[in-house]
Amino acid sequence: MKFIIVAGTPGAGKTAVLIHTLKILLQQNVKPSVVKIDCLYSDDPKRFAKLGVPVQLGLSMDMCPDHFSIYNTDAILEFARAQNSEFLIMETAGLCHRCAPYTTNSLGVCVIDATSGPNNPMKVGPFLSCADIVVITKGDMISQAEREIFRECILETNQNCSIIEANGLSGQGASELALQIRSTKKRVSENESLRHNAPFAVCTLCAGEKRVGAEHHRGLLRKMNGMQEYVGE
Repeated sequence: MKFIIVAGTPGAGKTAVLIHTLKILLQQNVKPSVVKIDCLYSDDPKRFAKLGVPVQLGLSMDMCPDHFSIYNTDAILEFARAQNSEFLIMETAGLCHRCAPYTTNSLGVCVIDATSGPNNPMKVGPFLSCADIVVITKGDMISQAEREIFRECILETNQNCSIIEANGLSGQGASELALQIRSTKKRVSENESLRHNAPFAVCTLCAGEKRVGAEHHRGLLRKMNGMQEYVGE
């Protein structure tokens, strides 16, 4: 089974691009399943379900959505296998810009908004630098010169990626993404691992501490001067 992991910045248009792409895949008699990972709420599964695609929603609540999807990978794959799906497309709302949800044998797709600024490709971290495909949305809202600068900034961050310019409203770029999904030779295995390690940043805030100030916190802590230390037992 092919495992496609779609990540990106909030509001970049991940779901809109995927819906257009799924319509094309369904016309080609492909059997996909979709898993949507979000934080607190999402009605996107209803939009996927209208296409007749098996869909499952996972809400990470207090967990980072990328950590949640990584922790639940076995259950997510089992859902798709139970549907006899050829493709599993997982859309995840990664937020912290330090994780990358892609596994070694998945097809990693990063969706990024061209209006987010020319430096944004350098800011978003491993979910762009580890991606196989980078989908640029909202390119019609900036000038040709700005589009070219944005594209070059992506290639400076990830020179091996394939870039697709897409439009979540018109469906532009969806056929190219569908073609790359169909043509990938990658197949999920029983021994998947992450392409990039998650940040080692367990601290008392993660455990629910609300007080502010260094004296109240333990764990791996980083100071404004860049120094990092572990405080605790």
